[in-house]
Amino acid sequence: MALEFKILAECPVSKARVARMVLPHSTVDTPVFMPVGTQGTLKGMTPEQLKELNCQILLGNTYHLGNRPGAKLLDRIGGLHKFMGWDRSLLTDSGGFQMVSLLKLAEITEEGVKFQSPHDDSEMLLTPEQSVCLQNTIGADIIMQLDDVVHVLTTGPRVEEAMQRSIRWLDRCVKAHKRPKDQNLFAIVQGGLQEELRKTCAQEMVKRDLPGYAIGGLSGGEDKNQFWRIISLCTDHLPKHKPRYAMGIGYATDLVVCSALGVDMYDCVYPTRTARFGSALVPWGQINLKSQSFAKDFDPIDAKCNCSTCKRFSRSHLHTLISRKETVGCNLITLHNVAYQLNLMQELRYSILQKQFPAFVGHFMKEMYPKGNYPSWAVDAFSSVGIKLQVEEESLEETIAPKKKKE
Repeated sequence: MALEFKILAECPVSKARVARMVLPHSTVDTPVFMPVGTQGTLKGMTPEQLKELNCQILLGNTYHLGNRPGAKLLDRIGGLHKFMGWDRSLLTDSGGFQMVSLLKLAEITEEGVKFQSPHDDSEMLLTPEQSVCLQNTIGADIIMQLDDVVHVLTTGPRVEEAMQRSIRWLDRCVKAHKRPKDQNLFAIVQGGLQEELRKTCAQEMVKRDLPGYAIGGLSGGEDKNQFWRIISLCTDHLPKHKPRYAMGIGYATDLVVCSALGVDMYDCVYPTRTARFGSALVPWGQINLKSQSFAKDFDPIDAKCNCSTCKRFSRSHLHTLISRKETVGCNLITLHNVAYQLNLMQELRYSILQKQFPAFVGHFMKEMYPKGNYPSWAVDAFSSVGIKLQVEEESLEETIAPKKKKE
């Protein structure tokens, strides 16, 4: 095993914890948000800029890297770290998510997944063995099993079929893994929104005694009340002494909620993708710098942010760049958005270390929802782990109403 996971502090109220995860290329502080560099690069940022933000780990995608630049080229240069000039940690997704995102181009069987390349229409068969082989070549510190992924809103026998197949594919991945001393293979818990399937999957995968475990198949449009309950159930059934990774989670409120529920790792394209549309993340949500209202606004995106974008450029300047479709505008907002996510997680970790996590949650929610209109699902999620939010009287009915309808 090429991973050491040491819990440094635990919230005395919730399931939140801070840990230090030592990987072959760097030490990672958790809870951690991992920016997504799908094809070996984070759009609009250089490795040096990411280091300046103290980014400790990035995510890449096996399916896309297998297509371009391809395994032969990566093997020739010595792996993705050297290819992209990044000497800190990497995690690669297995390619399983493309079963959902590229479903019209995919055929799923027990053998694996046959994809039609969106680039040149060529066919690619991705089996559990091939996925692990590609990831061994890519050389990421953490690699993911190939799982059978169905859309989270799928119902019926297909959900259990995918869950059981994911367990069988995990065994094939473990057998095919040739670099266990250099790379850490994580399992992915599936089972849709069905609690019993999630329990069964988690219990079976824990038996394999892997370095870490992920919660997959969520954040796809499901009801938020179901979302947080599945997250909490999974963390309850996964080992305390190993990292827990909620895949595809990136909204700020989701990050704070899931950390309270015991999750350690996250990834999402949201902060970088939204930047390309001119939206900047701020403690009260986001602002769309395309809006004409920012044309003469000479304040930074966020006066409290210490990123180089906020130190040097005004909203007016960024509005002008975005309006003219200047690439540098997207790059500057991307840098800020990544800084926002990483700073949020740093503040979250510090609050746990200081035994002040419930107070941090209260402050975060007041900033994010200044009118006190907290989402009822978030209120319930925090309450489930002992964190009681002070809800303003005038917003109490709106907050509780969805719960009353279910009773």
